[in-house]
Amino acid sequence: MALTETTYTNGYEFSQGAGYTLPEYEAVIPDAVRTGHTEHHRILIVGGGLTGLTLACSLAQLGVDCVLLDEDNTVGVKGASSRGICYTQKSLEIFDKLGIYERIKSKGIQWSVGRTFAGEDEVYNFDLKAQGNFNLSEQPAFINIQQFYNEGFLVERIGELGAAQIRWNNRVTSFEIKNSLATFLIATPAGKYSASADFVIDATGSRSPFHDWLKIKKTTKKGDDRWCIADVRFNTHPPKERHTWIEAPFNDNRAVWQHLMADDVWRIDYQMAPDADPAYVSREDVVKERLAKQFGKETQVDIVWVGPYAYRSECVDRMSASAGRTEVFFIGDSAKVVSPFGARGGNTGIADADNLAWKLAAVAQGRAKPSLLESYHAERHEAAVTNVQVTNRTARFLRPQDGIERVFRNATIELAKKHTFARSLVNTGRMAVANPYSRSPITAPDLAQSHSVQNVGFNWADGTAGQLNQLLQWANGLPLLLLWADRTPSALLQAVQQLSRAGHWRAVLVSPKAQDGFKELIVDTPGKLLQACGGDGQTSWALVRPDSYLSARGARHSGKAALSAALASLQGAKA
Repeated sequence: MALTETTYTNGYEFSQGAGYTLPEYEAVIPDAVRTGHTEHHRILIVGGGLTGLTLACSLAQLGVDCVLLDEDNTVGVKGASSRGICYTQKSLEIFDKLGIYERIKSKGIQWSVGRTFAGEDEVYNFDLKAQGNFNLSEQPAFINIQQFYNEGFLVERIGELGAAQIRWNNRVTSFEIKNSLATFLIATPAGKYSASADFVIDATGSRSPFHDWLKIKKTTKKGDDRWCIADVRFNTHPPKERHTWIEAPFNDNRAVWQHLMADDVWRIDYQMAPDADPAYVSREDVVKERLAKQFGKETQVDIVWVGPYAYRSECVDRMSASAGRTEVFFIGDSAKVVSPFGARGGNTGIADADNLAWKLAAVAQGRAKPSLLESYHAERHEAAVTNVQVTNRTARFLRPQDGIERVFRNATIELAKKHTFARSLVNTGRMAVANPYSRSPITAPDLAQSHSVQNVGFNWADGTAGQLNQLLQWANGLPLLLLWADRTPSALLQAVQQLSRAGHWRAVLVSPKAQDGFKELIVDTPGKLLQACGGDGQTSWALVRPDSYLSARGARHSGKAALSAALASLQGAKA
């Protein structure tokens, strides 16, 4: 039966050919419009998309006031169906810390199996559940859900937390430096006002006006590959798997992507011919012809939304800039733009926000020096450059130039059909993972790199189940110190107790037996927590940052000096 009626779900609606009708929020008109006074804020976020909302929610969770300005009055993009759809384990762990994971889990679609085809042949497949590196976390490898749902959940959560203020229909139109501060002119439906801030976060996206205002240097490469998105509903149900075709016979041997999202809506991406007319290819009747070739003429199809897209890669040279005494940070698509292969766009924006939030909170609350913020560029720029490089390689594999690139792709496909070793060379998108930091100034020198510690489960001392995110929430923005009682020298335990009482960190003892002086005691008999921290038989302690990245790790002989040096770096001081 075709779905022709309008369907309502969680405050959103969609109907045949009309796309989603997104919720609308009331415009916020500050008093400064009436009084003409210039407001001043400690932290001002510009842009209410996925990244900006994640940052605002993270700051609110840490008890830090901030103001978010959004030029629109809704989540998502008016008239667009879903944009980003695939959310990684790291993003889900962040959303769990923010209190919206259960909403996402309930609404979205979990998947772990991916299959890649060339013509009629399956040349490669994977099952993430069988890969041990995903199995430590309490969150799955991926959940598919339309981006605007996650944005809506973040808006709800921000309202519940109360510390952050979202101002809808507030558009920044220009800025100038007054009294050594960047002062912005902001337009509302009721008039204009001005505001300044100590820290401004640019989350306005890939067409950020801040790039021109601040004369930001960046590296840009425009691709000539174009695609057509079709978000559709069927009367049949394909497998809940990620299917990709390098050469799809039903798309003139060009690439196709197939993903299931919430509401039984499927995202089908069709690679266009180089000389195709995007308007013609995106016509609903043409899309339905393509869908009939893929799924059969007997399959009934309703198109929720359809549209063409092209992509480019871009990365700013620096993730921050100074405007007088105002520091401006770039996050999400305002910092880097990647082609949509491997879910490395929105997910890395979420990670940008998670990285910056605890550092801004520590500085705003007087727990760290402003120099801590310098680590944001060092860490997230490394991640941005990596993600641009990885996605560009995928783009070249999917749209090879004539010559050696095409020869390599053809040879890879033929070898992958027959030989296991060649299947890892098939590149339809290297799925996003939490980027490690190899050049971070706040990672202990003896660590080759800082990696994300997964949200592993354990038992509390009373036998009930717990998880790492609960410890991080209990730490409330302080570094989390994990100590293995059977390996940590007693003198170091005593020193930690003193430092913990002084409020430098929150210490948790991993031990089957209670010991005086520690507020929390956990039991990790399977050793999953130690494994997630990258520890071994000699590891006695690990220092985990509020964004769950490993900062330092010590062996049995490590003493107070090593811990003090690691803590100093997280407070913006030289180790």
